[in-house]
Amino acid sequence: MAIARAVYEKAGAHEPKFTAPLGLSRETVIDISTQKGEPGWMLEKRLKAFELFEKAPFPTWGPSLAGLDVGSITYFVRPDTTESKTWADVPLEIRDTFEQLGIPQAEREALGGVGAQYDSDMVYHNLKAELSAKGVIFVNMDVAVREYPELVREYFMTQCVPIHDHKFAMLHAAVWSGGTFIYVPPGVQVDIPLQAYFRMNTERGGQFEHTLIIADEGSDVHYIEGCSAPRFEASALHAGCVEIFVKNGARVRYSSIENWSKNTYNLNTKRAIVEDGGIIEWLNGNMGSGTTMLYPMSILRGKGAKSSYLGIAFAGPGQHQDTGHKVAIVAPDCSAQVVSKSLSGGGGKSTYRGLVRIAAGAERAVVSVRCDALLLDGNSTTATTPVMRVFRDDAVLAHEATVGRLGERELFYLQSRGLTEQEATRVLVSGFLEPVVRELPLEYAVELAKLIELEMESVA
Repeated sequence: MAIARAVYEKAGAHEPKFTAPLGLSRETVIDISTQKGEPGWMLEKRLKAFELFEKAPFPTWGPSLAGLDVGSITYFVRPDTTESKTWADVPLEIRDTFEQLGIPQAEREALGGVGAQYDSDMVYHNLKAELSAKGVIFVNMDVAVREYPELVREYFMTQCVPIHDHKFAMLHAAVWSGGTFIYVPPGVQVDIPLQAYFRMNTERGGQFEHTLIIADEGSDVHYIEGCSAPRFEASALHAGCVEIFVKNGARVRYSSIENWSKNTYNLNTKRAIVEDGGIIEWLNGNMGSGTTMLYPMSILRGKGAKSSYLGIAFAGPGQHQDTGHKVAIVAPDCSAQVVSKSLSGGGGKSTYRGLVRIAAGAERAVVSVRCDALLLDGNSTTATTPVMRVFRDDAVLAHEATVGRLGERELFYLQSRGLTEQEATRVLVSGFLEPVVRELPLEYAVELAKLIELEMESVA
């Protein structure tokens, strides 16, 4: 399938119109802001974040980042084109990449709007007229800074993910480029998913897209992100950021399939703030990248707010998928459900790293956490590292973790029914992943299944 195949193909022949020198400097940060024509407050935020980044230490509590040389990354690469609303206006070599990914076809068949980013800039963005007529805003984040400055200034890296949050949030705030801005007016139901796709196509490249979603009171929206990159020998870096604001009675479903190449460090930050009666639903698939550190977080600060998380991570040869979910509950009558599944094969390592924090004012909180890990061979490893901080006696909290190997008895039975060992393995893995896959729209469920198949071929 398109998203899966993209990782294994070479980068296109498109020549960018601008490539920043390797490494990060104050001059590069200023250049990014100047080229984008940003207001002074955004440049000020970028420069403050850059100062913080230079002083902050690298994290030492998770996977090793010893192979990441931040001085050898290109932080800003601009394709030689401008953003278009028709695919025909996108340069052929870039359009061919997205055709391989299946983006135009998906837009025609199943999506209400699509954004496509190539390295540091959006090259295509469009929203169906009927959604625009309802007041839905779905634009490139760079456009939002210019056209909706008051909204962006209020929400951009202020409450949800402040620029001082951690080292790679600081880096993101300094060099972010492109991404998605969504605003859904009160009471508006967006019945067709919106999607953005991010393609990092430059050797030693970095991608730092920013997603900001504001679902106003009583609204409903489903947003889907996909990511990929061609395989190079040199390390690449992805440090995006997602901020979601779910207002009273609103509902946001955020689905993401990240399939970066194995030379990529995927150090992403995703967080949602949920108000009274609001609902946030996360669905995350992580595979491909050599090292992943990703822990989407729900902050339930309104009475009766709810959160659900479904995650799948695949760790193959040379990979460490360090993923999980964080929940912070500060208001009464909130609930959260976490289901995480991981596959490890070919010597890969998967880690579930989670946090549940129930504050003193979070009366009658209910949280359920379940982590299931499946080892495909005896050379792979998995670990669960949960942290739970509960300051209420009436909280209901459950945590369950299971680790298993592919059963020899089950494999033998399926092979006795005529399946090869590889086919039997696929059947068992499909059953293990079924609770996650069934929550995706059909087209994406098929895509995820194909991605898993390709990853399993690498550990066979």
